[in-house]
Amino acid sequence: MTFTVAPGTVTGFVGPNGAGKSTTIRVILGLDAPDEGRALVGGKPYGQLSHPLRHVGALVDAAALQPGRTGRNHLLWLAHSQGMAAGHVDAAIERVGLAGAARRKAGGYSLGMRQRLGIAAAMLGDPPVIIMDEPFNGMDPEGIIWLRGLLRSLAAEGRAILVSSHLMSELQDIADRVVVVGRGRVLADAAVEDLVARASRDQVRLRTSAPADAATALRRAAATATVTDAHTVTVLGVAAQRVVEILNGAGVPFSEITAHRATLEDVYLQLTSGETEYQAGASNREARR
Repeated sequence: MTFTVAPGTVTGFVGPNGAGKSTTIRVILGLDAPDEGRALVGGKPYGQLSHPLRHVGALVDAAALQPGRTGRNHLLWLAHSQGMAAGHVDAAIERVGLAGAARRKAGGYSLGMRQRLGIAAAMLGDPPVIIMDEPFNGMDPEGIIWLRGLLRSLAAEGRAILVSSHLMSELQDIADRVVVVGRGRVLADAAVEDLVARASRDQVRLRTSAPADAATALRRAAATATVTDAHTVTVLGVAAQRVVEILNGAGVPFSEITAHRATLEDVYLQLTSGETEYQAGASNREARR
């Protein structure tokens, strides 16, 4: 797979379980060797970077810490390994909101606090590239709001941010671009707004007391019409105004017509429908709508 994470942007990295997301991140960070090709950070493989934390910071596993150390000592150990002064540690602790817990043993931290500690570690060297794997895990609502703002501010500072997450609603709020992968290949690499706009085009839902008649009239006009329940028809391929004209011309009553606005989750499900190792039942798919 080939993609680029540009400076000044948040790029979402999504795909089904087993799609290769974690492996890709590990390859970027020099933790795994690729079968072919290469991953570059600032034009170099990770292994060739001197003081790598000054070039790329990463949150991969929030549990990767020594529970007997305090949060501050954990960061001091990392900083010392990279030749950084203690001032870097204190600045990172302040930025992630752990000042009040920094001198407590990390083994007693909640998952959300461990995530914050991992994010502090990723920012220690003030790197231009930051990679986060499922950073929203364990975050409470306040933490999620904080993390949204942090990611956007890091991008605004000119950093390249790569975020892997299963939370499409969060990525839709913060990501500039999204890379969708499946079975080890890139299925889409585009701006979030473009993907959502493309998926929203000419999708209409209408409420009618005669769904079968409405579907028949619309199909005669070359639209794709599906009766989804006793009073609802979903229409593809025809704009809302044209749906009104067709139904009025056919004398079919209707009470409501709504142009559908797709979400990033809709886009994701469309792109990965044939890439998963399992399929949800129809009732489960409808429940997500």
